[in-house]
Amino acid sequence: MADQMVSVSRVIPASPEKIFEVLATPQGHVDMDGSGTVKGVISGDERLKLGSTFRMNMKMGMPYRMASTVKEFEEGRLIAWAHFFSHRWRYELEPVEGGTKVTETFDWSTARIPKALELVGYPKSHPKHMAATLERLADLVDEN
Repeated sequence: MADQMVSVSRVIPASPEKIFEVLATPQGHVDMDGSGTVKGVISGDERLKLGSTFRMNMKMGMPYRMASTVKEFEEGRLIAWAHFFSHRWRYELEPVEGGTKVTETFDWSTARIPKALELVGYPKSHPKHMAATLERLADLVDEN
């Protein structure tokens, strides 16, 4: 349901393949995180694929651990993962003039309790963190 998704896009002057290499590794999630909540990799495939599970150290107020599973995967174009509560973080890559349009989407239409996410304000707070993540991602793949 499109009304249960928020997205932020940015054109990054790098190839989809180079950007996807960051997105398809658990360490890349730590490196590009603009929310300040992703603290480190506990375990997971070095290179993610459909069905991969990876565990991360997180901190939002208090430290915690989170296991996520890759739910959508198209090499060089799309990756999405979800954890126990089932909402998804999705990255779509589209080649455009000047680089790659990267769209990050927070999709809570798949969540176990989507109304709870709305009540705590996640959909409204995520776009600023998503923009910061895309900025960090751009810095990571800077080809200049």
